[in-house]
Amino acid sequence: MEYVNPEGLRLDGRRPMEMRQIRAEIGVVSKADGSAVFEMGNTKVIAAVYGPREVQNRSQQSNDHALVRCEYSMANFSTGDRMRKPKGDRRSTEISLVIRQTMEACILTHLMPRSQIDIFVQVLQADGGTRSACINAATLALADAGIPMSDIVTSCSAGYLNGTPLLDLNYVEDSAGGPDVTVGILPKLDKVTLLQMDSKLQMETFENVMQLAIEGCKAVASYIREVLLENTKQLESRRGV
Repeated sequence: MEYVNPEGLRLDGRRPMEMRQIRAEIGVVSKADGSAVFEMGNTKVIAAVYGPREVQNRSQQSNDHALVRCEYSMANFSTGDRMRKPKGDRRSTEISLVIRQTMEACILTHLMPRSQIDIFVQVLQADGGTRSACINAATLALADAGIPMSDIVTSCSAGYLNGTPLLDLNYVEDSAGGPDVTVGILPKLDKVTLLQMDSKLQMETFENVMQLAIEGCKAVASYIREVLLENTKQLESRRGV
């Protein structure tokens, strides 16, 4: 199958180094301390954050940092498949762990000892790049909750199909079986907090694909800062500042 046509366009009309349209909204769950919806093309994710609050299981309490917990799930209608995925399946557990570890890299947990922060992420619509969308949604939800962070975390994926590096894979491209790299970065600190790769790549190709994913992360970071700034302005106008 040809994923990039002779005119240099992908199946959805994008250029190889072009991202899908991204959109975000914060404060979407009134009962949560912080929440956000994040969309990357047709992939749509919602995140809700509760905390910092009292640790529910005292045996997990730490006197020098906050406990961060994360639960990832996919809505049964998210993929269009009729097959129900059991709660707590292996993939969900693995992605929950990835999101938690990625977010722990930016949360200043030492400022909130003896407390717990819960992050819930659910995929409402899946069309590739769900992992990245979850991390981006969680970042916005944490910021909305006022959780202190050293930097925002942003994520994007890139792949390699038909000898061409492609940014921000959709489901069809992701399912093609080619190598793909998911990256998470702290843009201000210029640090990589997440790097996952399916399949193998030659070192030179890997560096090109990873750099492409990092550029995608930076574009997401720029957009997330705009969303947070706009939200701050709205809050100030409501308070009459």
